Amino acid sequence: MTPSKLYVDGLCKKYGQVTALEPTQLEVAQGEFLTLLGPSGSGKTTLLQLICGLVEATSGRILIDGQDQSDVPVYRRDIGLVFQHYALFPHLTVAENIGFPLRMRGRPSAEIKTRVAAALDMVHLGHLAGRFPRELSGGQQQRVALARCFVYQPSIILMDEPLGALDKKLRDHMQIEIKRLHRDSGATIVYVTHDQDEALALSDRICLMNHARIEQLGTPQDIYRKPRTAFAADFIGISNIFRGTFRTEGERICLETPQGVFRLPSECAPTGDGGGLVVRPEQLQLGGRPENALAGLVRETVYAGSETRIIVRSAGDQDVTLRLPSHQRAPAMGETVTIGWDSNAAVLVP
Repeated sequence: MTPSKLYVDGLCKKYGQVTALEPTQLEVAQGEFLTLLGPSGSGKTTLLQLICGLVEATSGRILIDGQDQSDVPVYRRDIGLVFQHYALFPHLTVAENIGFPLRMRGRPSAEIKTRVAAALDMVHLGHLAGRFPRELSGGQQQRVALARCFVYQPSIILMDEPLGALDKKLRDHMQIEIKRLHRDSGATIVYVTHDQDEALALSDRICLMNHARIEQLGTPQDIYRKPRTAFAADFIGISNIFRGTFRTEGERICLETPQGVFRLPSECAPTGDGGGLVVRPEQLQLGGRPENALAGLVRETVYAGSETRIIVRSAGDQDVTLRLPSHQRAPAMGETVTIGWDSNAAVLVP
């Protein structure tokens, strides 16, 4: 098993009567890319600030390489930080900005020159080494900030929504750059975002947070395909959640909902009187004879380039979303359609 680089042991933060972070256990492996994902107020930024020492914990410990860092000041924790606002020095060139943390650590000039050149090459900015930040685009400035963090090879790199200020096209490009930098450097990265697509694209694991605690921890595939709660299903991607009560039909347990009676996945073990059945839009099919089906009126169609999203109003005034490839004919507004899914394509949540 890969050794633990970072271990958060019962970490908790309270401001008077307000709990910003419930007691939390979290382990990050050497070389892992872990994303703290969640809505505003979920505790993700508080956890990041506690790890780097910007905020003092109410209780709990932070261990890096097995050493307790709880009472170690920020500047001695050997942690690199990248923020949404790049904090580049306007009077320093690109190369000087990148070399700044090495100069602060008293590294020899020859070493600084070599490592800055390697960092510039890593972010493909060697031709801009002599420029000042004001002469760079937003994406180039972000790459300088990344290089400045990677150049001194900290034990852990923390990133707090570093792509939040970029437009979508540039953000998508920078996701690829960050993924490449992580792969090439082998760095341990803890990344904070509220952007689910960013988390899915970048992470080895996602730590989904809600109400100051960890809601679910797992790979992007597990979080998306096997959400454990309705919140996890609803926050990551688009989900159709049908709620109802359990009933038995022959040897199968079904969920009775306002939209119909649906068979549950064969491997699930229902508990309690009822639950929610989560079905992703791409798992729904239009027409045919699926195992579970419902009828409804097409309320809206949304063209999105490679696909068309169809929103169907079903019984109980619940909207159901499905996706069709753009080359497939979409039903007309107001048309009555039947949509359905295979029972094993769904996930049961409490």
